[in-house]
Amino acid sequence: MARGIHRLTQLQIRRAKKRRWLCDGGGLYLQEGRAWIFRYKIAGRTRMMGLGPLALVDLTQARELALAARRQLYAGIDPLQSRAKVRAAAAKTITFDDAVGRYLEAHSAGWRNPKHRQQWGNTLATYAAPVIGKLSVDAVDTGLVMRVLEPIWQTKPETASRLRGRVESVLAWATVRGYRTGDNPARWKNHLDHLLPSRSKVRQVQHHAALPYAELPAFMAKLRQEDGIAARALEFLILTAVRSGDIFGQRRDDAPPLQWSHLDLEQAVWTIPRTKSGAEHRVPLSGTALAVLKQMAPHRDSSDVVFPGLRRGHALSNDAFLRLLDRMGVDCTAHGFRATFKTWAGERTGFAREIVEACLTHTISDELERAYRRGSFFDKRRRLMDQWAAFCLASPAAVVPLRIPRA
Repeated sequence: MARGIHRLTQLQIRRAKKRRWLCDGGGLYLQEGRAWIFRYKIAGRTRMMGLGPLALVDLTQARELALAARRQLYAGIDPLQSRAKVRAAAAKTITFDDAVGRYLEAHSAGWRNPKHRQQWGNTLATYAAPVIGKLSVDAVDTGLVMRVLEPIWQTKPETASRLRGRVESVLAWATVRGYRTGDNPARWKNHLDHLLPSRSKVRQVQHHAALPYAELPAFMAKLRQEDGIAARALEFLILTAVRSGDIFGQRRDDAPPLQWSHLDLEQAVWTIPRTKSGAEHRVPLSGTALAVLKQMAPHRDSSDVVFPGLRRGHALSNDAFLRLLDRMGVDCTAHGFRATFKTWAGERTGFAREIVEACLTHTISDELERAYRRGSFFDKRRRLMDQWAAFCLASPAAVVPLRIPRA
């Protein structure tokens, strides 16, 4: 009696090139000695499903695939439709790393500069990719997100907070694009806030050491006795209450250092092309600040940098301020002078808080206040900066001596 299935032998398969069909039984056929076909009937209709070429699928594998298809038929499932659904699901399956790449590409026009995009992606590559990078984005759940965040939540709260937000953004993008379903496991409110302490409770913010404003006139008098470009740059920074990055350049954001082309000396205005927040900012220059620039004029060269460093075409670095302050024996930082200015303006002047904040180019966190504040208060800011310069030049005779840190 002939066998119902497993009829073919290896010899028959090797000699099958001239024969159109070879039947192994159970719906399995070898077509023209090249490919395996599973033929079946469902709802009175004959269908054929390819199982792969002979070069890739041998006889044993073909029989296993045919058996699986027969079992689906027995369960009332159309094998072709089932495979189509599996392939459709696979087409919608991407890894978390793939989702990050596509997210970055989709938002390419929104990055402030290439460095910001690179830093955004680097954070995920460093901390998230080793844990969830190769997993399907649909498989990322709360437990996996916690495995990403917990190792650095206590030691690097700022980085961890940014990382959480970036993971949340990527997963949200994947959800909208149909690559995953369900709630976002990286969301903070009413979710991770029950599992992790808030960033403010993990570690208190370390503020930059600042000089009490009463001691500033004495410090400025001492600073003016210092020679060198670093001393003049620090004097200018204090008089304008800007960030050191506005003078040296925001390297992280690829913003340029202070250049002569940014200055309108006739109008006494310095236009910063891009501040820390990414916006342009106009700084009113007092007569004292202009005097510092006049001192720097002999050092002007083709690089156009106002406070050049040792390398031609490059500005000073923030280390120059650190070394200068250390040499002067003053326990503060260059950035701390912004706090000195803010405290002085709040306690010794009648200018409104929003004018002081505008001088410091602080981002407005209150949405309502931001909606109604449209002006830059430039004229009022000029009057405030003139008063600040006058205070910086005040006689130090009646002020508290400089604090000298103990050795």
